[in-house]
Amino acid sequence: MKLPKIDKLCARSEFKGLFAPAVTDAAKKVVAALRESGREASEEEVAKLVKNEYFKFENAAPKPVINATGIVVHTNLGRSPISSEIWRKVEPLVSGYSNLEYDLQKGTRGDRYAFVSQLMKMFFGCEDAIVVNNNAAAVFLVLNTLAKGREVVVSRGELVEIGGSFRLPEVMANSGAILREVGATNKTRASDYADAVGENTAMFMKAHKSNYDIVGFSAEVSAGELAKVARDSNLISYYDLGSAYIGTLPFGLSKDEPNLANVIKSGADVISFSGDKLFGGPQCGIIVGRGDLVAKLRKNQLLRMLRVDKITLALLAETIMAYMDKNYALIKGFNQIHAPLEALEKNAQELISNLNSSNLKFEIVRSRTYVGGGTLPNKSYPTVAVAFSGEAQKLERKFRQKGVVGRIEDGRFLLDFRSIFPEHIAPLTKIIEEISNE
Repeated sequence: MKLPKIDKLCARSEFKGLFAPAVTDAAKKVVAALRESGREASEEEVAKLVKNEYFKFENAAPKPVINATGIVVHTNLGRSPISSEIWRKVEPLVSGYSNLEYDLQKGTRGDRYAFVSQLMKMFFGCEDAIVVNNNAAAVFLVLNTLAKGREVVVSRGELVEIGGSFRLPEVMANSGAILREVGATNKTRASDYADAVGENTAMFMKAHKSNYDIVGFSAEVSAGELAKVARDSNLISYYDLGSAYIGTLPFGLSKDEPNLANVIKSGADVISFSGDKLFGGPQCGIIVGRGDLVAKLRKNQLLRMLRVDKITLALLAETIMAYMDKNYALIKGFNQIHAPLEALEKNAQELISNLNSSNLKFEIVRSRTYVGGGTLPNKSYPTVAVAFSGEAQKLERKFRQKGVVGRIEDGRFLLDFRSIFPEHIAPLTKIIEEISNE
């Protein structure tokens, strides 16, 4: 059977400039498949097949996109972005050596969490704090450390499932803690927790309903109430807050949503939340609370498996300092969520005015969107978008293939400026012109 040689295939002009090892791997796969099928093919035919195989590899590679969905905390698009200024500050720590675990004053081994923990104690007003690689890890570490082999009492209405089918009961089971459900799906009272206390009870746990809500004939126990019942029973109270925000959210988004300061003041012994999402830093899990309990977390051998690297620690430290300095412009997600409609409209107008020519028909419209990322369930807030006339599905595909992810609403393709950064206006203008002239 006659098939082209691998080295000759890879030397063809259409593969020049591509990642050579991946081209070679694609060529080997294609030729092997043809040989196994017994099929002959010309060099040109095989080259096309190799190119198609290579594009599967290239498509999977991480690459920047313009988020025009309006979802600021978009899990599939990397959630909370980090500002270039914060990245520039941490770049020397990433590209060189640092005192990650070295005490420059004493000349001895240091604590990688020392600086960021001190910042968190100052900013959050907690006794102590520690960081792990995400909030699911935080939940696991808290349960494994403080309740392994013992019962944790949780409301049936708070047995949450987050993205990727990760469910609280399964996380709890794997941590070694024993789930004790109380209340009903729609109503749980403080007395339900108190009545569940037994010899093997270690903790009362509250989980924020991050991606759903319960309305109608419903009731839940607040963090403060739960902390009091736990103290009366000499137990630990733990609040898995999921996502934490500072201050007040705009457009009424704060309604019925506990902010971090109030949760800490509620008296909960341990609180965990994501460092990205509403907080706007790098992906990590932050645990704050009583000093004696956090000290136990530090001693758990699992912490080494769940710890964060120097990049995450540096980015988190800079994010916290930006908050402390009230330099909110450095926290990109925070900035976009808080942006007034007038600013979004101005950006949309700038995009349109920059277009030299376009065969596409569009208009600026007001709409509504969601923050996303498993935060603020069922709470929409206003936004501004450019809506295109024409075949919405076709336009969505064309923009997506050029690295712009928008959304379809009421049969029209939209570019939503709630999640479009000002620095993306120029490249977005160029892409619209390219698509218009195709």
